[in-house]
Amino acid sequence: MKRNRRTLAIGVLVGLVIWGGCAAAEDASPAMNVEVVATRSHDPRAFTQGLEIDGDVLYEGTGLSGASSVRATNRDTGAELARVELPAPYFGEGLTVAGNILWQLTWQDHTAFARDPRTLAEVGRVSYEGEGWGLCTRKGRLVMSNGTDTLTFRDPVTFAPTGSIRLTSNQSARLNELDCAEDGSVYANDWPSDHILRIDPDTGEVLDLINASGLLPPTVPRTSQDTLNGIAQIPGTDRFLLAGKNWPTTFEVRFVPA
Repeated sequence: MKRNRRTLAIGVLVGLVIWGGCAAAEDASPAMNVEVVATRSHDPRAFTQGLEIDGDVLYEGTGLSGASSVRATNRDTGAELARVELPAPYFGEGLTVAGNILWQLTWQDHTAFARDPRTLAEVGRVSYEGEGWGLCTRKGRLVMSNGTDTLTFRDPVTFAPTGSIRLTSNQSARLNELDCAEDGSVYANDWPSDHILRIDPDTGEVLDLINASGLLPPTVPRTSQDTLNGIAQIPGTDRFLLAGKNWPTTFEVRFVPA
């Protein structure tokens, strides 16, 4: 019996090792790093929840109850074009421009605000189930995250859900701020890490895992809430803007092989 038990124990151990190796392989994806091209000043009081570039306008949504806002600035000069505040207790989250609507999510308030992209004035609002985290626009539909490893697709006019897809790997990821890139992929901040996932939204495959750690120097105070959050491709280029909650700097970067 001792020999049988020992054999069984060895078999279980080998099985666990093999399973662990398979799990690691399932989460494996090409590794990328960030190359900083330029830096820009950023309001350190802005609890950044989403970035979006539309033409020469940079939109930023911020969070926290009683301190949430939407801001529109000239992305070249930084001049503020418009700003609106959300009334408490709304907690602002991600945003995106879809045609003549700027959609803005809220975290646990189950409400999406429809805004005029030029003035940011509210033109409507709709309810949705679950939490709202990130939002972007791709091929005539909205792509939304809720803090899990699943992306939900929505109608850009009614905000009604039209489908969803779960990641085929990296299923411990908590997808946050999203950016629908020009190549058709979706970039997602993996909260609360400094990692960004590049995702094929048609299949759920993770195409790249980007390590964006080390952007802020050690001398800049950073709490556990001051996470990387905010990604937006600069139109017509291979560069992106990266931001974080209460970060004093926004980074213009390229993603390069590790």
